[in-house]
Amino acid sequence: MASSAKPMPQSLRHIPASARPLALAHWLYAVAAMVVVIVMVGGITRLTESGLSITHWSLVTGILPPLTEQAWQAEFDLYRQTGEFRFESGPAGMDLPAFKFIYFWEWFHRILGRLIGLAFLLPMVWFWIRGAIPQGYKPRLLALFALICGQGALGWYMVASGVGTDLTDVSHFRLSAHLLTALFLLGGLVWTARDLQILARDPAVRPAILTMQSLAIGSIVFVQLLLGAWVAGLNAGHAAYDWPLMNGQFLPQPDLSKGWPWALTHDPFLLHFLHRWWAWIAVAALVWLARRVRKSDRMASIAIHSAFGTMFLLGVATVLSEVSLWVAVSHQLVGALLVASIAWGMHSDGAQQARGK
Repeated sequence: MASSAKPMPQSLRHIPASARPLALAHWLYAVAAMVVVIVMVGGITRLTESGLSITHWSLVTGILPPLTEQAWQAEFDLYRQTGEFRFESGPAGMDLPAFKFIYFWEWFHRILGRLIGLAFLLPMVWFWIRGAIPQGYKPRLLALFALICGQGALGWYMVASGVGTDLTDVSHFRLSAHLLTALFLLGGLVWTARDLQILARDPAVRPAILTMQSLAIGSIVFVQLLLGAWVAGLNAGHAAYDWPLMNGQFLPQPDLSKGWPWALTHDPFLLHFLHRWWAWIAVAALVWLARRVRKSDRMASIAIHSAFGTMFLLGVATVLSEVSLWVAVSHQLVGALLVASIAWGMHSDGAQQARGK
């Protein structure tokens, strides 16, 4: 009986079979690196209060910044209608040069988002047309691309919460959704790249599975990341500049004027406190994960230890520096690297379980 398999494209016949999934893995790692960069730039955008500097969304025409003084003035006039300018930036004396500075970071953040979309879509189409995507990976790649597109939509949804209102910041709920989706995308890119690396070495090996232990660790880390996003969105890092106490107290009096549910999601002092101390639970979970994968993947174990240790120290430094821009940005950057290392460790644990060891 004749085989029904499609003939291999001529352009791929000279490439060793193991090199094809490896090429895809390298491509996904490159996209993951871009996601790490955009998370860092997103931190700069937040810390410089740049997020509301562009009050509209233009997918194509928004690629170019204003090119004339008249165009700059028109953008500045739009920004001056926001609550952020009327109640915060304007009274502080913001002028056009200062506006150009914050506009740059928001524009650069959006440009990076577009570049990530293209850096994923174009190679995916190329690999797809040439039949280089291994069986079972097309749905995964489409899901990752959908996450990238969803990130763009969430970014605008976040900005829209501060446009046409009296709010001086975007919604911290929408900000957390935007950031956590980016970090979930980063983890998915690393996980899929690791699966492709294994496939390149041995096509008979099963992909890694998500173990219950990894799911529990991921849930603990998710809480810490969510708290961190809310702290950033509410400027709660400024609630206290001492450590380990907060303004000389272990637990400052939370604002209970609107009840506990409100305080748990809106009170800067309480959220700052929770972010500080939940970190110890996250550290314990990550130490356990690192020890669990130490024998099967020593480098993953080292990466996890290095990332959470550095992030913890940068978190303390951020507080003591009174939220210095570059210290706080470094804290967010290492946070993204920590997520990548956790995905690496969880994958190593899942790969070991898939092999039945």
